[in-house]
Amino acid sequence: MPTSSSFSGKPAPATMSAATSASMVATTGMATFATEGTTVAAMAGATADTLKGAAANSTATTATRRPPTASRRVLRWRRLRPGDAIALLIVTLLAVASLMPLYWMVVTAIQEPTLVVKLPPEWFPKNPSAANFRDLLARPLLGRWTLNSVIVAVTVTAAQLFVAALAGYAFAKKSFAGRNLLFWLYVGSMMVPGQVTLIPRYILMSKIGFVNTYYGLILPAIAAPFGVFLMKQFMQTLPGEIIDAGRIDGASEFGIFTLIVAPLAKPALAVLGIFTFVGEWNDFLWPLVITNSSEMRTLQVGLAMLQEEVPMAFGLLMAGATYAAIPITLVFLLFQRYFLKGLTVGAFKG
Repeated sequence: MPTSSSFSGKPAPATMSAATSASMVATTGMATFATEGTTVAAMAGATADTLKGAAANSTATTATRRPPTASRRVLRWRRLRPGDAIALLIVTLLAVASLMPLYWMVVTAIQEPTLVVKLPPEWFPKNPSAANFRDLLARPLLGRWTLNSVIVAVTVTAAQLFVAALAGYAFAKKSFAGRNLLFWLYVGSMMVPGQVTLIPRYILMSKIGFVNTYYGLILPAIAAPFGVFLMKQFMQTLPGEIIDAGRIDGASEFGIFTLIVAPLAKPALAVLGIFTFVGEWNDFLWPLVITNSSEMRTLQVGLAMLQEEVPMAFGLLMAGATYAAIPITLVFLLFQRYFLKGLTVGAFKG
């Protein structure tokens, strides 16, 4: 039944109380939520401030423990003993002296042809010029000489890495009769100068028809004893347990070599690759002997032929030398960290 209040059009006290209660609850809830949000925000802010403070303290502690770089350098110089300072000075002078031919080569290459023979010479060219490089690049056979050098150097490097790694693995990890005798006889061939075997190699290449071909340029350089010696010295430091584990897992001998030994021998392979590429790129005598046409000359031999064509063009010759040194410089800069490893290969306990 409706109440008397409902008929009067006024809200019942109970209804007003419920709305008020709901409003109070909502207000209280919002206030509580706002209070909790404020608390969380305050806690987050406090946490952020704490982290910032901790980071600042850590930075301050680190800065307190470690002096700035400039200060460390100053301290290092102050602690330098007189003997060390003299040794450092001598090494610096030797380094400068060793770089002088390279510097003079580049300076001569970028000078005007009329200023190359000027006295006194200009150590710092006032007006650098690319005339010598333009004259060099205009030579019709320069591209062919460069291509020949790239083919020979890359092919010999890849083949020698494969042969030397396999032979080094056999000498280091395989047991067979006469292993040590065969290894030392093979390595002993390094004591024979290359000039001694030059004529026999040429006669052999001539009899099988490889004169003035890529085969004649590449094949005699593949089985170099130095690569086998380097790889054997490195691989004998690898633990035999790893190879035995691969053999127990059912891997074949070639699988053990390709999946286990070769990845572990990457530093030695990198060193051998650098040495081989640089040696083949700069090789002069054998390409001069085995080739007899201008199209089959390598870059080093071709640049030497320029000296016969234009005897007094020192700027052109230095431009050619700079051009030929670019790949070697790039290889050195890209793989220079492996040179130190190459010096320590074989210095491990066998």
